[in-house]
Amino acid sequence: MLKRNDEANSLKDLSEIDLNARIKEDEMRLKKLKFAHAISPLESPVTIRLLRKDIARLKTALRVKKM
Repeated sequence: MLKRNDEANSLKDLSEIDLNARIKEDEMRLKKLKFAHAISPLESPVTIRLLRKDIARLKTALRVKKM
């Protein structure tokens, strides 16, 4: 739980440009993971779910910044 709070605080410090860059980077990683999972099962498919949640957190932080 402490890690999540630290991560949320670090997202507040990032600029909109940095948030957009991280979102694009994570979306590319997600596409690669999904492709790899389609070819052969991943060792831990939970990483896909966690990455999707991270992208959602980044998008939420970006939306808060824009408001």
